[in-house]
Amino acid sequence: MRARHLAPAALLLPFTLLLAACGGSSRAEGGGGTASGTDGKGSLTLNVGDQKGGSEALLRAAGELDDLPYKIKWSTFTSGPPLLEAVNAGAVDVGAVGNTPPVFAAAAKSKIKVIAGSHSRSDGETILVKKDSPLKRPAQLKGKSVAVAQGSSAHYQLVASLKKAGLTAKDVTLNYLQPADALAAFTRGKVDAWAVWDPYTSQALDQADARVLTTGQGLVNGLSFQVAAPAALDDKKKSAALKDYTDRLRRAQNWVFKHPDVWAKAWAKETGLPEKVALDAVKRTRGTAVAVAVDKAAIASEQQIVDSFAALKLIPRSFDFGEFVDPRFNGDLPPSATAPRTYGKAH
Repeated sequence: MRARHLAPAALLLPFTLLLAACGGSSRAEGGGGTASGTDGKGSLTLNVGDQKGGSEALLRAAGELDDLPYKIKWSTFTSGPPLLEAVNAGAVDVGAVGNTPPVFAAAAKSKIKVIAGSHSRSDGETILVKKDSPLKRPAQLKGKSVAVAQGSSAHYQLVASLKKAGLTAKDVTLNYLQPADALAAFTRGKVDAWAVWDPYTSQALDQADARVLTTGQGLVNGLSFQVAAPAALDDKKKSAALKDYTDRLRRAQNWVFKHPDVWAKAWAKETGLPEKVALDAVKRTRGTAVAVAVDKAAIASEQQIVDSFAALKLIPRSFDFGEFVDPRFNGDLPPSATAPRTYGKAH
């Protein structure tokens, strides 16, 4: 078993591998995607953007790649923003991202359409402090330094948590750091707190002497999305494949909830995460996801993120998020406000 208190350098590999896999990032890390294989058969090819330990690993573990009537060509990206850049360029037909990268992409007038959503618990969206920190509640962050990935879901969660505590982003010193750098700063005491998402939350709690100051539960929408290229949606055959693909993802997520240990083991192998950390993240956040419709409530919730980041001048303009949604695959999916699944007491 891996030692509980690892040096920061030893933690960097899995953090880098998973960079922004859950929360997204405002900056492209490492440019475009890397080709990572093809599944299925047939004359039609669906180009799918993915992140390490993401949709491909999930579908493979759940057996949903065994009978594909079309081909999926996988490309791996380090975070949501470069993936959405590829969607905008037409190099990728669809890809999974968190709730914030589509806001930044749409603000840049990218050619994207949100076509499917899932709703997870937000216990993994946290503000962490060291176990021996004197900070006990978010209001005490005033005048303190906080590490956060700019434009990430954690950034919005931080803004929302500060607002609830009667503070604004101007009341704290923001250190815009990607997770690997934030981990090092946090471990060395260079920052007072760290706003981050799972599986980084689970890993920091297990290995970086961290504790939770507050979570995003009740503050952030817990949504993540499949985002497609309009040109792929306009192609009848590709549109049908996209519908099938989102159906497979829904079934795979149902499988994960029923087999958390099996998925955690596969996810750990794929990413380098310790199995305990992977299982903690599955039970805290990842396994709780339920497929939901991209409906008016989801659009309104995303609009709050748009308006918040526009007010902070982190995006160049406000806009109608609904213009970047295509609801054709909503079908009989439950409303976006449908409660996520739970494994009982939050882990």
